[in-house]
Amino acid sequence: MLRKIPRIIVYHAKQCDPKKCTTLKMKRHNLVEVVYRIKLLPDGAVILNPLSKIAFSPADRKRAESNGLAAIDCSWVHADNMFEMIRRGSSRCLPYLIASNPVNYGIPTKLTTAEALAAALYIIGFKDKAEEILSIFKWGRNFIRLNQSFLESYSQAEDSLNIVRLQEGFIPKPSVKNT
Repeated sequence: MLRKIPRIIVYHAKQCDPKKCTTLKMKRHNLVEVVYRIKLLPDGAVILNPLSKIAFSPADRKRAESNGLAAIDCSWVHADNMFEMIRRGSSRCLPYLIASNPVNYGIPTKLTTAEALAAALYIIGFKDKAEEILSIFKWGRNFIRLNQSFLESYSQAEDSLNIVRLQEGFIPKPSVKNT
């Protein structure tokens, strides 16, 4: 079955250091389209949104192929306000993954835009495109190594509910000390 690589669009809020910005680097390598107004995100696109109540899953592949895969590049400091404004498309949050970027290395869910897009592409079956995106960053290939078992499991899930069940098994449980 021939699959169409989704159109990848990023809304860039201009809140980061351009020298460290993964979105701008992906743009320079012609890996993403960048827009500077939210209303330019395609209607019906799957929008990666960490505040969404619905988990991103392989069930989102058809929508991403037909309407696009979108991300929001903003500072984590402003993320709550920024993601509250998003009303276009279908918002989805990524499941539990660990950052490999130098700023947030080892911190669960605090991904760069590049890591988020690569994870989404991997989950919906575009592993080569995910690796291509990550290949332009020194730390990029480590993201897949660090999250290999998670990504493989998520890519085999049927839908959002299965993703949530899987991630519950991956999230470390806090240890309780006896006093």
